[in-house]
Amino acid sequence: MSSTATAKQQSGSGPVLDWAAGHGPVTGALSATTGAFAVATTGAATAMPPGWALAVGAAGALGHTIVGLRVRNAGRTLATRAASWLVGAGWTTWAMTHGPLTWAALGSLATIGVGIGAAARSSALYEEAREEEAIAAEQRQIARELSAERRAIAAEWVDRIQRVCGITVRVLGVEQWPTGAGFSIDAELPPGGATWSKIAGESPKLSADARLPHGCTATASPGIHQGRVIIDVTTVNVLEEERTYPSDYGPLSLLTGIPWGYRTNAEQILAYLREQCALIVGPAGSGKTNMLHTILAGFSRAEDGLTWVIDLNAGSAGLPWVLPALNGEIKREDGKPVRPGIDWLAGTYDEALTMLDTAVRVAKQRKMSYQDLLAKANTDLLPISPRIPQIMLVVDEGAEILASADRDMRKLAEKILEVIRIARAMGVRTVLTALGATGSVLGNLMIRREAKVRVALTGGETEGMDLGKMFPGTRGLRVEQAPYKGSGFMGTPESPAALFKAWRILPNQIREITAATSDRHPVLDDVSAKAAGPAYARRWDTERTAWMRDQVADDHTESSPSSSGQGLRLSALSGQQTEQVTPEDEILRQFRAQIDAQFGTAPDPYTPTADAPPANPSGLNLSALRGEQDSPAQREALALLLAAGREGTGASAIARALAEPHGTTRQTVVGWLKAWVTDGTAVRVGEGTKARYVHRQHAPEQPPEG
Repeated sequence: MSSTATAKQQSGSGPVLDWAAGHGPVTGALSATTGAFAVATTGAATAMPPGWALAVGAAGALGHTIVGLRVRNAGRTLATRAASWLVGAGWTTWAMTHGPLTWAALGSLATIGVGIGAAARSSALYEEAREEEAIAAEQRQIARELSAERRAIAAEWVDRIQRVCGITVRVLGVEQWPTGAGFSIDAELPPGGATWSKIAGESPKLSADARLPHGCTATASPGIHQGRVIIDVTTVNVLEEERTYPSDYGPLSLLTGIPWGYRTNAEQILAYLREQCALIVGPAGSGKTNMLHTILAGFSRAEDGLTWVIDLNAGSAGLPWVLPALNGEIKREDGKPVRPGIDWLAGTYDEALTMLDTAVRVAKQRKMSYQDLLAKANTDLLPISPRIPQIMLVVDEGAEILASADRDMRKLAEKILEVIRIARAMGVRTVLTALGATGSVLGNLMIRREAKVRVALTGGETEGMDLGKMFPGTRGLRVEQAPYKGSGFMGTPESPAALFKAWRILPNQIREITAATSDRHPVLDDVSAKAAGPAYARRWDTERTAWMRDQVADDHTESSPSSSGQGLRLSALSGQQTEQVTPEDEILRQFRAQIDAQFGTAPDPYTPTADAPPANPSGLNLSALRGEQDSPAQREALALLLAAGREGTGASAIARALAEPHGTTRQTVVGWLKAWVTDGTAVRVGEGTKARYVHRQHAPEQPPEG
């Protein structure tokens, strides 16, 4: 039948006949009896020799018997089919001789049909039972083999735990991991007060006794109740190999968890951040920045979350998620512009303070405006959805900000803690990073209480990695277990602290995720957008993002000295002034002239004047290189230091003055000031938060030693 006819039959009324289907007991018997009746009637009318029908029946019985033997049918089935052919052929022969239209012929044919149907049904049931029994026997054989393997594993580990831990357990089950990287043992502890933690504390000894490969562990965790223990044994070190971020960029939700990496059993580990904050520590070179990009990738895929990023190190953590979209370097398949992968990026102190103030206002406004919604949902947690997205505030090196003694950093720290304290129910949560798991980082009670999702990237680094403080109450964690970049320990309220590794995310994947998730990002709800005001609405204005582009331009210029076609310039060594004076240089020259006129600064000894031509001192003149080495921002910072006079100034004040035109961070200014103190250009006055830097021309005279 054609597809059109089939469609018409399906759309019409009445049953649809499937002519390709096989016969069942009823249709088979009906087909056999009607066929025999038709042959007998035709043969009687045409005087066909009756022996032909008997010969055809015998051939059919023989053929079905041969086919049944090939497919290994049961003897009962073979006999039933052969008998059906022979009985039908016998009736046809008799009917052709005595006439098929008598009541005796018709009644006997009906009886034969019922018998054939019943016999076919019985043989079919027998074949099904026989097949099911064969499958069950095969499964029992596999189970016996698996059971033998599991019994061997159980006996081995019962003996090992007794030998190493002095505890006699009873193994209730052994489960092989689907990934093939190990197995789990479910054991019952003996009566008398034995606990799972005693086995967990002997994890290194158990691993050594089992001769596990490096990077593989035997870790214990609580079982279904306090008298049970689960022992996870890793036999394949999946942390040793580097795995890239999964290429599936499908939608995620903060309510169902965001994948941050994978455990030693190769299964993903999820971070549930609807109510929890997160803390990530890792020294330089441990893969912390890469994991931060992995986290931002998960947040970008979430349909019910918006990501705000604070990174005072020139915004480096968020720039790969922002610049390609702002510069139009990537496009969607439909040609529409791509939205940045994160919703807001702050790379300067002022922008960070603005972002935190906005987050506080949003949380407070949500508390007031969504009371009816909370009452209707009968909850004290704001229902997060694409319509009311959660705000994930990611602060790179935020733990250091909380521990800083600097006055400006303390303002940021107070705002961060306020967000953590007041915004849990209203859907604003934070992810903080730090360089180490030290007392100064973990000393804040708010962080210890709220940041229940914790990650310690070790990379084999032992300094500043106090895993006992990072994961209190967890035993058996050693830095040596995670010597690979991107590996470490991760613990959540749902999953105890254990080994894990973050995926390696490549720069091209960041661009792919940005493009793939551009139309997935929610927009800030009306209530929150009204509270955020112009500070949020104009976050991508040109003047607000100028520091991003200026920084990229400066980096390109420094990394490509020959981009202008001039190559390496040595005119400074010959005293020839061949450079073109830019408007910025002219403004800076006038600014210096005003300072010199007001404060009477000494002229450069190598600056030529009308009365005194440039001298030719003996030896190598390196002062000519000074203008080539110092950036305009650094020269302007030195001018600000000089203009501060005897009162001096601090790093934060200079950074604020240079943030708008140059995008200079406080950390950069601190480096300059330290260098100037070392070479004598500046003098540090005071200690701690009262420290000031004074130019040497205004510095108080130091009393002679001795």
